Amino acid sequence: MSEQSYSQDSLQLKLDQLDCHFTWDIRKDDLDLTNVLNRLEEQVKMGLGREEGVARTHCSLGYAKCLLGNKEEALTHLSRSETLIKEKLGNNCDKTLIVTYGNFAWMNYQMENYTECESYLVKLQKIHEMFPAESVPEVLGEKGWAYLKFSYKYYDRAVEAFQKAVELDPENSEWNAGYATALYRIETALNPFRTEMDTPCIVDSPAIKQLRLAISINPDDDSLRALLGLRLFLCSKKLMKESEKLMETALNGSPEHPHVTRYVAKFFRNQGSVDRSIELLETALQKSPNSGFIHHQLAMCYKTKKIDLQKEKGDRHQINNARNQCIYYLEKATSLKDSFIIAMCELAMQYGEKHELSKAEGLFKKTFITAKEKNECIHIVHCYYAEFQQYSNRCELLAIEHYKKCLTMNPDSSEGNRSAYKLMNIAKKHLKANPNNWDAHEILGLIYQKKGEMFGDTKSYAGTGDEENDECLHNLLEINCKI
Repeated sequence: MSEQSYSQDSLQLKLDQLDCHFTWDIRKDDLDLTNVLNRLEEQVKMGLGREEGVARTHCSLGYAKCLLGNKEEALTHLSRSETLIKEKLGNNCDKTLIVTYGNFAWMNYQMENYTECESYLVKLQKIHEMFPAESVPEVLGEKGWAYLKFSYKYYDRAVEAFQKAVELDPENSEWNAGYATALYRIETALNPFRTEMDTPCIVDSPAIKQLRLAISINPDDDSLRALLGLRLFLCSKKLMKESEKLMETALNGSPEHPHVTRYVAKFFRNQGSVDRSIELLETALQKSPNSGFIHHQLAMCYKTKKIDLQKEKGDRHQINNARNQCIYYLEKATSLKDSFIIAMCELAMQYGEKHELSKAEGLFKKTFITAKEKNECIHIVHCYYAEFQQYSNRCELLAIEHYKKCLTMNPDSSEGNRSAYKLMNIAKKHLKANPNNWDAHEILGLIYQKKGEMFGDTKSYAGTGDEENDECLHNLLEINCKI
């Protein structure tokens, strides 16, 4: 083996032992890099958080740029991260530089700058001689924030990292805030397409307890205050006043902070104050024009307005205007985040309502491809597509097919429940016309099989038609399925 190849092999062994983005198993295939870059660049531009927070963001940007192959830009961000840390902490910056130096070492290795790579490894060795890796909460905290920023798939890892950081430094406001945020996201968004309205809440949940603790450590953190208000809103009507007070305090304390604004806006939409929510989101959008999240929230506000107008049998022009606004913001959201599956589904449904069926079909086709490529939320797309077929395309057979697929793939999800409910109603309709309808019996058999804990006996009723099954079928139809 040549001296050069031996040297490279030795460097690789040392690099694999570092604690940085390159060794945290943050994989390109798990990420929507366009969305990640938009959010990170937005945070840098607005300078959210303390200098260390901006430095961390530059460090994450360096890794994201490297994943895209922009290595010179990556080095620029890492240099900025190092400068900010040194300016803020002076001679006490060693522990905070561990991740940045680790990324530097990896970057130089990939660019075949082996001498530079070795120099960063030497710097890290000196730091670790002073601070054993297991006693550095700064590294655990940075790891936690990286997992939170890059993908919802890493939320459980973020919780683990922050928990360890808090154990090492219990009074640190930053690690406590990160731990609270990670727990909140775990409770409300194991899947990014869940909303608070889909997830149960208990008053003493881990997220709520940690949010209260983090706020007690740093009473000025209005972002955490808004998150706590959102979470309490769903727990109990008795907590409504506390939730409202938290939101008002957060908004009054940080009226220009886009994260606070968007959380408060979400609260008001869930509460029914849609116009106020729109006003706040439009303000937040001025600060964060590339936020797919804000555009999606605005779209959901206009969807709510449209539904309210339809229930009130409002003016057709107003209904169409609300729908068009919804479509506008959904189109913006999907353009900013090209794998925003729930927004793609919502947009296709709105096209269907406008009778632009070919456009809706095309978007659903694209959404199915995206969901399968990423291997996520496929059952959600089946549920939306079934509703599109049932209500817009008026094709009940295709609707049944896709409701069945959703129910089979994920029976315990909210979409699985919704599909069971829709299938139940379709079966009831056909059995009312013909009690011996075989297809309806088959549908009910599938519901019993997949939702036995909700509907009782899991026995299949597919097409037998005997008296015992007729009696059980009657019992089934009496069930009030509350989805």
